[in-house]
Amino acid sequence: MPALMVMASQLSGKLRALRGDMRGVALIEFAYSLPIVLAIGAWGVELSNLALCHLRVSQYALNLADHATRVGQTSSGVTNFRENDANDVLRGAKLEGAGIALTTRGRITITSLENVQQSYDTQPVQRIHWQRCLGVPSGAGYDSSYGTVTSSAGSDGTQGNAGITAPNGIGDPNRMVSAPASSGVMFVEINYLYKPLFGSFFVAPRIIHYTASFLVRDNRSFVQIYNPSPSATPSTCDKHTA
Repeated sequence: MPALMVMASQLSGKLRALRGDMRGVALIEFAYSLPIVLAIGAWGVELSNLALCHLRVSQYALNLADHATRVGQTSSGVTNFRENDANDVLRGAKLEGAGIALTTRGRITITSLENVQQSYDTQPVQRIHWQRCLGVPSGAGYDSSYGTVTSSAGSDGTQGNAGITAPNGIGDPNRMVSAPASSGVMFVEINYLYKPLFGSFFVAPRIIHYTASFLVRDNRSFVQIYNPSPSATPSTCDKHTA
């Protein structure tokens, strides 16, 4: 019995000592809080990356629309927009967006919205004359949301390739863009698939959609999109390449 009493006394003393021992408390508290801290941090990183991706796609659309209004070959004060020019500005957007695989996971559409009187018109007509595209994805959500034209539209000055009329302009409801009289607008649409950093844990994959438009800056010929020799391969919207 005395031995048992001694052991009990020693155990009681050790328990009292353990209860008062504060060593390792910070480590234990950190271990408990670490999953919460990591989750909050990852959530913040995901939201920041999503916001940055929105900003990038928006800027790519703005830059492309701006560039498309400035290029062309000028002769006798008239600027001809060529297939080479369309290819150049699209390649520029591809290079800008290489960091997010813009043309692999997204689709770019340039639309020439014009309000002019062609040789076959009796009065000025607002129409989507031609479109050029770049990007692998296809189908709903990626191809143009605002009307499509044939791949030959705008390739010559004939009525058969006049494109489609757009009397109300182009764009989302209540945000329609119209071309001024005797001029045109370069309208750019980008649809890009955002893939989250952490799967679908914080946000689901989604299509980021942005548009931008700029008035044509020069005295551009709107008869057609030109393709002088040596001819370039048109980036028509029936193609789905990066």
